[in-house]
Amino acid sequence: MEYDYFQLKLGRERTAHKALAERLHPMAGVVAVFSPLLGFASNEALVLARAGTELGFAARQVDRLTPTLRPTQDVPPEPKGVYVHNWFTIDGQAVDEFVRLSGEAWPAFEGRFDTRIYGLFLAAETEADRAEGARRLLLMTNYRDLGEWQVSRDPTSEAMQVFLRRRELTRVSLARSCLVAPRG
Repeated sequence: MEYDYFQLKLGRERTAHKALAERLHPMAGVVAVFSPLLGFASNEALVLARAGTELGFAARQVDRLTPTLRPTQDVPPEPKGVYVHNWFTIDGQAVDEFVRLSGEAWPAFEGRFDTRIYGLFLAAETEADRAEGARRLLLMTNYRDLGEWQVSRDPTSEAMQVFLRRRELTRVSLARSCLVAPRG
């Protein structure tokens, strides 16, 4: 299953995110609508949809995503806690190792912290990626709250030791937090 990750610009109305979620949730291909928390502009929204889903309006950016290790089923993220969307730009030839290291660390990470990896997605290669010899991956992680995210940065944890090896393959990492808009 492939997905499209839409980055949308909304109006400034206080209810813009709620209205967007109410408009999109009934659509069959929409998996989740995310509202900004930290690191996103207040008028941004993110939509994860099955590939080819038409939202009916233009997006600021769309990335085609292919799941790597997760999700293994077409199940939407639960509307609880905080989701951190972490975009990694890595060395192009390092995708397999990056994915392997991620999967190696997740059991210890999820076992120690109140967190759940929703998915690690490989973005379709762009012309810029090819020119730079890079690839991009999106990691979506659910945390109980931002405090749990902070606690999970513990450099002494078993998972963090593996993540440090993964960091050596990473050119840039950009983590931002958001919330899943509940359905209905």
